[in-house]
Amino acid sequence: MQLYNKLSSKEREQLIEQAGEERLTLSFYKYHQLKDPKTFRDDLFINWNQLDVLGRINVAHEGINAQLSVPAKKFEKFKSFLDNIDFLKDVRLNIAIEHYDKAFLKLKIKVRPKIVHDGLNDSTFDVTNKGVHVDAMKFNELIEDPNTVLVDMRNHYESEIGHFKNAVTPDVDTFRQSLDIIEADLKDHKEDKNLVMYCTGGIRCEKASAYYKHKGFKKVYQLEGGIIEYARQVKDQNLENKFFGKNFVFDDRRSEKISEDVIAQCHQCGKACDTHVNCANDGCHLLFIQCEDCAKKMDGCCSDKCQDIVHLPYEEQKRLRSGRPAGNKKFKKGRSPVLKFK
Repeated sequence: MQLYNKLSSKEREQLIEQAGEERLTLSFYKYHQLKDPKTFRDDLFINWNQLDVLGRINVAHEGINAQLSVPAKKFEKFKSFLDNIDFLKDVRLNIAIEHYDKAFLKLKIKVRPKIVHDGLNDSTFDVTNKGVHVDAMKFNELIEDPNTVLVDMRNHYESEIGHFKNAVTPDVDTFRQSLDIIEADLKDHKEDKNLVMYCTGGIRCEKASAYYKHKGFKKVYQLEGGIIEYARQVKDQNLENKFFGKNFVFDDRRSEKISEDVIAQCHQCGKACDTHVNCANDGCHLLFIQCEDCAKKMDGCCSDKCQDIVHLPYEEQKRLRSGRPAGNKKFKKGRSPVLKFK
């Protein structure tokens, strides 16, 4: 019985091209107490592999967090499978605005300690005791209230290319860092201010809202479905869009355009730009913002050093990477002294 992906990314890419069928990119999450995450994980893989589902899915005792793509013609079967799982029946599916058939090239379902890495060891708060969910219309009203503090619960490289009007955007690398910073900054306003939060699809706010309620905040709100669902409701209901720029996403698209505003700049020349790339040097892969001119000039690299390396024969590049800790910069998203305009 197949329980793990057996095809390489290149092989899967070829199969997708040969099929020539539209795929839908979507995400969902659900906090739910799972007694046996491993068995649940294996059951998901067996069924989703048969439906040609691809993506990254984390399963833990606290629930499931999934980013994936599904063949459009098999979407109803996929939805039916979810609805036959009690705690996933009618779960919100955040369907992407911009689809890309190769958003995911493997099916990876992993059992993790948590579905979102938060660094919290406080088991005394109830993650289901969450804040008030608000839709796009109510969210727009709340963020215009002078008694509201609007907080972006994402990391610096996400908010850099897009965020809501008047949002506090913590300059952090991790979700865990945001939790402490926000609590410290608002410690004197736990009862009188509206604490309104948003993130990509809602999952980080789900836990953050429960955490802040546990810490004594009285008026806690979160944007239901995150930026993804907000953009959909704004379009469908002809509401004012208060989000500027792009929404960073965690697949090969890297972002979805929510407005025409370009609020970021190329990290190499300073020109207005909001296109994230990974350094072309396989020994680096630093995530950064690079305009077309710099991409051409630097061969897609973040620095002169990396550019020199990519011009070496492939075997020499492999030799240079051999024995080095994996990804010394790979997870330092947008953080490097070589980036002059970060």
